[in-house]
Amino acid sequence: MFLIVNNPNIKSLVSTHKIFSNIKDKYGAPPNWQRPQGYVSLSRIILEQQISLASAEAHFIKLNNYIPEFSPTEILKLTDEEMRACQISRQKNKYLRELSSAVLNKDLVFEELSKLSPTEVRRKLTSIKGIGDWTTDIYLMFCLQSKDIFPLGDIALITTIRELTKVKTKSGIVRLTKKWKPLRSLAAYFLWHYYLKKRNRN
Repeated sequence: MFLIVNNPNIKSLVSTHKIFSNIKDKYGAPPNWQRPQGYVSLSRIILEQQISLASAEAHFIKLNNYIPEFSPTEILKLTDEEMRACQISRQKNKYLRELSSAVLNKDLVFEELSKLSPTEVRRKLTSIKGIGDWTTDIYLMFCLQSKDIFPLGDIALITTIRELTKVKTKSGIVRLTKKWKPLRSLAAYFLWHYYLKKRNRN
């Protein structure tokens, strides 16, 4: 299986783009963040939308502890009141139900995603209400280890680019990230690594 963080890719990116050589010199190479493919991981990514990872983790743990198994069937059994008791917002409650229904109806078969191109995966996932480009990007990177993805909707990445470069506008950032092809996923890992290390987070 391809891994985003590997020595040849690191050498290639660091040798051609100073921003990444500077990060590596200061903080070392990023970890190879990975998650298992499947329903649980995608559900967790949905819970991470627009909130901190710590908050999302707390919500997931509460929900996971409440049900016998984290599965589409068990999620759909829950009432709205039970979802609220697990700190799941009305919007994310709806999104988890949409995902669960898609899985049970076989509209989404996770085993098939690894056989598809990133473009095809994006088309498949974003057809489900509540799954947009950011959620798809994170799944592609962390679960499928797609090597050329850059989540332009990720606040931490945009913040880091603005900290480390003179590029401030969205259009400028888009142009900049295109220079990092075909290793944009590794570029994103480096930028997240910098963001977390600078703020003393894991």
